[in-house]
Amino acid sequence: MASAITSSTALSGTSSSTSTTGTVSAKEQTDRFMKLLVAQLNNQDPMNPMDNAQMTSQIAQINTVSGIQELNATMQSMASQFTSMQVLQGASMVGRGVMLESNTLSIDGGVAKGALNLTNKADKVTVNITTPGGQVLDTLELGALPAGQSNFEWDASKYPGLTSANITVKATQAGQTVSTTTLAKDTVTAVGTDNGAMSLQLKGRSAVAYSAVKSIL
Repeated sequence: MASAITSSTALSGTSSSTSTTGTVSAKEQTDRFMKLLVAQLNNQDPMNPMDNAQMTSQIAQINTVSGIQELNATMQSMASQFTSMQVLQGASMVGRGVMLESNTLSIDGGVAKGALNLTNKADKVTVNITTPGGQVLDTLELGALPAGQSNFEWDASKYPGLTSANITVKATQAGQTVSTTTLAKDTVTAVGTDNGAMSLQLKGRSAVAYSAVKSIL
């Protein structure tokens, strides 16, 4: 009596072929399985044939595998279409300003713009501005600020060759440090995709994922 063929047996034979010929489609896997099943039926022991339940179970297994592969292909196609639609819609962001979480300000037209997000109000906020190498360029005394986001800008016209500057922030309330998140303004110049997700090309820094944008101006 021929031994029963399981879906894993059929797929195992398929896997060895796939390593050299590429991905085997669900239809090809089903065809191979059915050929093996027919061969088994032709060579089975007439006195001890395969019962209907066993054969039905094997066919159901291969159909399940094929269905999962087809579903994966459909989901990949939908994801690709979604990304394309997202990029198309994102094209309207070109030329718009965005706020990103960063300690580096981009200088555009002699001005660098950013924002501070304070977890609590502060009675004294100081922003130190330095070059990428650490040289102090300026200090902004912003005074008292409420909790939440407060915008600021720095006049960088005295440094015409400078394209970016780093900032460090010290915010306190009655001498106690207030937690602060720093944001930097930049301008979107183009949109694209990176590993299936929308990315933004920016004027003053490297491209970032769309998810990195905290607000659109």
